[in-house]
Amino acid sequence: MTGITYLRGDATAPSVQGAKIIAHVCNDIGGWGKGFVVALSRRWPRPEAAYRAWHRGRAANDLALGAVQVVRVEPYVWVADMIGQRGIRTGSEGAPVRYEAIGTALGHLAGHAAVLDASVHMPRIGCGLAGGKWSRVEPLVVERLVARGISVTVYDHAD
Repeated sequence: MTGITYLRGDATAPSVQGAKIIAHVCNDIGGWGKGFVVALSRRWPRPEAAYRAWHRGRAANDLALGAVQVVRVEPYVWVADMIGQRGIRTGSEGAPVRYEAIGTALGHLAGHAAVLDASVHMPRIGCGLAGGKWSRVEPLVVERLVARGISVTVYDHAD
């Protein structure tokens, strides 16, 4: 048992009560427009706008591997942009996922979740366009969130 709840459904629409953080992995080059972020942008425009502003100001801020930006989208819902991907996959290049950065970002996310007394909801982060393997990401989620008493739900998209 990992302590993670797995559901089929939409990670952008958690149905639990209380504060919720929807977490996902972003790249470090400002790209937003494919994968899970499409569903986020369809539901709320603010996360994309905040991520793009974060990227534009990157010389003066912390947009780097392992960084996290948390954006409030509803009274009890936040979106966490976690930088866990170096660039994007092009051609035959290797997967852009960076597991160490995801681990670091999850550690930062745990702090936000604790302050907000929030549960965390996510797709299988780092395993879509980033090209990662859930067998490598899941232990990071368990170590950085579940072990700290944070409720985590992972959503597999219902077809």
